[in-house]
Amino acid sequence: MTAKQLGVDDSARFMALVAVGLNDALIGAFDAKYHYNFWRPITPIRNGDIDGNPGTDREATWQPVDNTPMHPEYPCAHCVLSGTVAAVVEAVLGTADVPEIAMTSRTAPGVTHRWTKMRALTEEVANARIWAGFHYRLSTRVGTDMGHQIGEYIVNNVMQPITAAA
Repeated sequence: MTAKQLGVDDSARFMALVAVGLNDALIGAFDAKYHYNFWRPITPIRNGDIDGNPGTDREATWQPVDNTPMHPEYPCAHCVLSGTVAAVVEAVLGTADVPEIAMTSRTAPGVTHRWTKMRALTEEVANARIWAGFHYRLSTRVGTDMGHQIGEYIVNNVMQPITAAA
């Protein structure tokens, strides 16, 4: 916040918008997940022999990177969350180019990812979910877009700054 010269009031509003946005994003993502109730990649990969398509084979021992989450696949909740934060950052700061954001992994000591563009952050979140074997590409695209819409809505409709009367 100091790099963008936000005062205490604007910084507090920004953090509150992110928090409200993340909560609304989770509600929206899980409401959609249980509405669509779509299977994760592990199910069709392990059952390719019974899908009626002679062009697919069963990979009975295929494993994703980690344990498959126990809730429906679509949309990608991590993508909804990252899209929401990106939209709030872009709307409040007026740009998708940001001072460097860095995150150091707790599970891979010494590995730090750095971003200066919110789009790069959301794309990395989406790709990580696909590469882990948890999501399909469509789910990540829809999730990120859903998050952007939620973030924009929050910024435009929640905790609007008060302008003092003259």
